Amino acid sequence: MSINHAHLRAFNAVAAHGSYTRAAEFLHVSQPTLSAHVKELEERYSVKLFERRGRGIELTEFGRSLLDITQRLFKIEMEAEELLISARELISGQLRVGADSPYHIIPILAVFQGRYPGIQLSISFGNSRELLQSLISGKCDIAVLPNVPADDPRLASVPLKPDRLIVFVNRSHPWVKRSSIRLGDLKEEKLILRESGSNTRALFVDAMRKMQIPINDVMEIGSREGVREAVAAGLGVGVVSQSEFGCDNRLHGLTVSDVRLEDVEFVVCLKDRRQMRVTRAFFDLLQDFVATDSKFL
Repeated sequence: MSINHAHLRAFNAVAAHGSYTRAAEFLHVSQPTLSAHVKELEERYSVKLFERRGRGIELTEFGRSLLDITQRLFKIEMEAEELLISARELISGQLRVGADSPYHIIPILAVFQGRYPGIQLSISFGNSRELLQSLISGKCDIAVLPNVPADDPRLASVPLKPDRLIVFVNRSHPWVKRSSIRLGDLKEEKLILRESGSNTRALFVDAMRKMQIPINDVMEIGSREGVREAVAAGLGVGVVSQSEFGCDNRLHGLTVSDVRLEDVEFVVCLKDRRQMRVTRAFFDLLQDFVATDSKFL
């Protein structure tokens, strides 16, 4: 008996997205339809593919084995589609981008959209951990994030310009007349930091630990905008990459003189999707972009 392609696609989507709701949105079908496809697949072959875990689901061991096969199957299917339309101009398609901030990616997307106006762009934001998970699960095609694992064979990446971290205070802070501080000056300050998945926070905390400087008082806020507003209100001292500091007359930025806190962003995709037409076009443009714009060298 031949296997039902719709059943396999439903299973693959649920497994990749970890949720029936998100998978149904991705495939543009109703959740009952999706659930029925997965149930029919399980019943037809007398297998169990998912286990309920509280409000979530987990793949069974058999489900993990099937996912490995379906991922390869749909990758080949995508490659076949790309080959069949490769003779046409790049006038339609979709590019889903995930980024940890708009500052690096928006100028590049503006150039890309100008060159390929028929490509539909979407962009979502998250911290480094969330972006890597989204990329690997197939929720985005390209991600812009720091500290890409160099030994991960699944990923292909292009580095952008290194970006320095600075600290910042509001205009009533005693440091407002200074241009720099030493890292040890922060030990008596209340710090306003991003959540634990933030690379900015990880770099800063690691530097403090290496210099054996205690972190005594931290307020954690889950967004850059929230950190900025908290510092502007005088609740503490923030940390941000220099390119993201911007112009805000409520705030004053200071460099750290005794240690160089530097971050490098990468444009990343799954290696097996690097040659897909839209992804390939984006990376080709990116190479031209960083070669001609000194901002990104």
